[in-house]
Amino acid sequence: MKQTNGQQIISLFEQWAPKSLAVEGDSIGLQIGSLNKSVSKVLVTLDVNPKVVKEAIEQQCELIIAHHPPIFRGMKHMRTDLPQGSLIEQLIKHDIAVYAAHTNLDIATGGVNDLLANALELENVKILEQTTAERLMKLAVFTPKESTEQVRMALGNVGAGQIGDYANCSFTSQGEGRFKPSEIADPYIGKANELTIVTEDKVEVVFPASIKNRILKALLMTHPYEEPAYDLLLLETEVNEKGLGRIGTLPTPVRLYEYAQTVKKQLDVPFVRVVGELDKLVQKVAVLGGDGNKYIQTAKRAGADVFITGDMYFHVAQDAEAIDLAVIDPGHHMEQIMKDGVADYMNAACIEKKLACTFIPSKLSTEPFQFI
Repeated sequence: MKQTNGQQIISLFEQWAPKSLAVEGDSIGLQIGSLNKSVSKVLVTLDVNPKVVKEAIEQQCELIIAHHPPIFRGMKHMRTDLPQGSLIEQLIKHDIAVYAAHTNLDIATGGVNDLLANALELENVKILEQTTAERLMKLAVFTPKESTEQVRMALGNVGAGQIGDYANCSFTSQGEGRFKPSEIADPYIGKANELTIVTEDKVEVVFPASIKNRILKALLMTHPYEEPAYDLLLLETEVNEKGLGRIGTLPTPVRLYEYAQTVKKQLDVPFVRVVGELDKLVQKVAVLGGDGNKYIQTAKRAGADVFITGDMYFHVAQDAEAIDLAVIDPGHHMEQIMKDGVADYMNAACIEKKLACTFIPSKLSTEPFQFI
């Protein structure tokens, strides 16, 4: 195992939940301390409060990854005689950095909302509210027949031709290429000032626009021609859709009352609030971690029978009732599911990369409410 520093750890984490996924204005990234140090143990928590900081100190963690940013709004001062300033003081004194991953972790594939959907055993899961998508590009390159396979494999190795669950997808057609090298050219085939006709293959592949430079670099390094001929087209097709919330189906319909009990158990919360007729049968389920008040219409338009989200406001609950959308509210603390989820994902990623760093989920509840 290789000794690691904070920059390596966060770089690995951001391959999973890049900052670019976060909604505009969200407070994410490194908030306290420095990543320019050795990191061997990371505490994963929903929130950062004094008890969590004490836990990080006792566990000898050098870094905390939190879902809820401890600094959400701009600070006008940092007084150590006030709660927030005192918290930051303790972290700095013990050289513990804090990194926040909020809506980018909600949106990421395998992130908070996928963890919730998995815990609730939803099938045929899709994104509830799309926030980003990427356009596909198409490369058509002309290559001598004997070089077709090496060019095609080089492109596939850097991500070209990835379509859903299939890799190295391409199409090849055959034709004749004509060119006349100049006196200063260094042609792979043909002679200066002579028209050359060669049997060539046209290889076509598609890829996400974000990896265009990687694709072209692989092409130019592998293609035998001094100046390969190729077409590059931006397609209308969108891929890599990302978004907030998930919607899926239960294997069989179930009464709302029974499903509310399941949600309570699966998300490990002390109680849930329910909107709707308790005998109503539900099967199509929308879920959104945290505060999902503004997404009730989105859930309804998507065909959900029931919407699972936290912090439901009184009047929004009435609106949901009016449009016949059942709601199960497990509270904002439902997002605690991210502690084990992030720790499991990052431990596996560190083992794969041979990085000597361990992620541990916080054992503390940061639920501020007590239930009597």
